[in-house]
Amino acid sequence: MSQRTSGLPVRPGRHLARIVRATTFVEDTIHVVVAVLLTALGVALIIHTMRQIAVVLASPYNLPATVLAVLNEALLLFIIAELLHTVAIAIKHGGALDPGPFIVVGLVAGIRRVLILTAQAEPAFHWDPQGIELLILMALILVLAFTFLVWRHSARPRDRGASDRTRVRSNSRGRSHDLQG
Repeated sequence: MSQRTSGLPVRPGRHLARIVRATTFVEDTIHVVVAVLLTALGVALIIHTMRQIAVVLASPYNLPATVLAVLNEALLLFIIAELLHTVAIAIKHGGALDPGPFIVVGLVAGIRRVLILTAQAEPAFHWDPQGIELLILMALILVLAFTFLVWRHSARPRDRGASDRTRVRSNSRGRSHDLQG
């Protein structure tokens, strides 16, 4: 059913399809820009990490400070890598985002902060702002871990015996992806 305006047929579906294509293009463009920015940030962070490790190794021997500095920088690199991986999946699968990597990034960020706080803290716990922050972070880590477990459990196929069409394989990084056969 088409309506006539000025003698020309008007199809609302055609305009809607153009809007959807334009929105998809803008979304993909944003994903690519974010991927480029994360890549540049990752490269800059790698250079910064190498410099930080060189400074720590050149300073007088202090094992806890060395371990803390290397761990802090490595976990920050891991966060950037997970975010970049998530954006790459969004680009590859047309904007479909998986919540798993975001939960993992939250877990790593929380663990990173807990490690820094515990390394800087006194041997005994005190109810000061740092101690309260530590308790909140530990609760956050537990909630995120529980959320991740619930999400992974609910994301599994219900009927495992009849799922011939869906197979899961691991790539060289150990991440799993669903394949439609």
